[in-house]
Amino acid sequence: MKDASEPQGVYLDGGWQAGAAAPLEDVSPIDGAVIARIAQASPGQAEAALAAAERAQEGWVRLGNVARAEFLVRMADRLESEAERVAGVITREMGKPNAQALGEVGFASAILRYTAEWARRIEGELVPSDDPAETIRLLREPIGVVVAILPWNYPLALFVRKAAPALLTGNTVVVKPSELTPLVALEMTRIAEACDLPPGVLNLTVGDSAVGEALVASPRTGLVTLTGSTGAGKAVMAACSANLTRVALELGGKAPAIVWRDADIDLAVAAIVEARHLNSGQVCTCAERVFVHEEVCDEFTRAYADAVAGLTIGDPEGQYDLGPMVSEAQLEKVVAATDEAIEGGATAVVRGSRPDGAGFESGSWLSPSVLTDVAADSRLMTAETFGPVTPIAPVGSIEEALSAANRLRAGLAAYLFSFDSRVVHRFTQGLRCGEVYVNRSIGEAIQGFHSGHRESGLGGEDGRHGILKYTQIKTVYERFGE
Repeated sequence: MKDASEPQGVYLDGGWQAGAAAPLEDVSPIDGAVIARIAQASPGQAEAALAAAERAQEGWVRLGNVARAEFLVRMADRLESEAERVAGVITREMGKPNAQALGEVGFASAILRYTAEWARRIEGELVPSDDPAETIRLLREPIGVVVAILPWNYPLALFVRKAAPALLTGNTVVVKPSELTPLVALEMTRIAEACDLPPGVLNLTVGDSAVGEALVASPRTGLVTLTGSTGAGKAVMAACSANLTRVALELGGKAPAIVWRDADIDLAVAAIVEARHLNSGQVCTCAERVFVHEEVCDEFTRAYADAVAGLTIGDPEGQYDLGPMVSEAQLEKVVAATDEAIEGGATAVVRGSRPDGAGFESGSWLSPSVLTDVAADSRLMTAETFGPVTPIAPVGSIEEALSAANRLRAGLAAYLFSFDSRVVHRFTQGLRCGEVYVNRSIGEAIQGFHSGHRESGLGGEDGRHGILKYTQIKTVYERFGE
């Protein structure tokens, strides 16, 4: 399209420049229109961004926690003042319903403010020495240069979730956004620039996998924090091994939702409908598999199918439950997994499809599906779907439910619906994952800890532990003489 903008794709050392690599066409999933053409960074520019971050880091550390926190507060103020505009970019670029996009802006602002509050809370330790003429001090110091590799499903929130604690603790940052949502990252970088963040402290490289590889493989990089697929995480970890670069990986999930026989069915239906369909099912902690006690499985399935059939899909600027999928490739992946399950014997209680009619002639639109009798070894039950399709299966015992829930190597999140404290204790103890939502829907708290177990990641985000992971401990043995 002739009216597509051509923003610069590289921000380093406090200035914007055009990328030296081939241009990226940023396509809206709403109508398939090209909304921007961005010249991507080259591997050489990625290395230049790392060098700028490395140069800036010593001065950034000297400012101290409180001064650094003031920059985060300014960024939150600025982001809030531009909330409507930034949310509009998220909606146009990613397809997220505007109400949810505004929620993402609010979450990002809250992360900035919460992180800033930690300026006076990051503490070292003083431990007793065997020698009374000596003290032992454990000091928390920044790691150095942090590379943040972002996904496309929460392009603003994940930018801030990684950059804010890294910056507060004295690190400098190079951000690489997803090729599907670069404009949101450009917007957040411009907000930081408007808050007079010192040159080189925050850098941005819009680019493809070659840029990511250059950032990850560089000996300048002290920590790589990535949110993405398990395969991407394994590749990053392998590349980081050459320099023993630290990694923090929040990877794919396949969250089970377990509805027990004493559950409040209405509560469970409403919570799981949201936990499966938020952002069109494109959330790592979405409820991807539903296991229901056999005594209430038919009742739950009927109520759930009715609720899903009532969901609305349409222009994400309007009041609809679902917008489009982020891309045609993502849509085709979901459709293929659904078709394979049905061909393998699954029953479609609700059959999703590409909607017909005005407004759906182009774009990546897909209405939701609900399936029963899905084979346990089907792709729909074993691989992260990341889309609006729900497989439901009956279970007869706690042991059967735990076996089904834990059979995969993914271990990010799980949902449980029961008011029997013995059942809740047994499940929360037995589920092999990083977080469990009991009698509630999706959404972690900033002060909690969002982390995956097994192949769903290393490290984590949010709260005390998410902030302190951007630090390393230096031990000082100080003798005072006899």
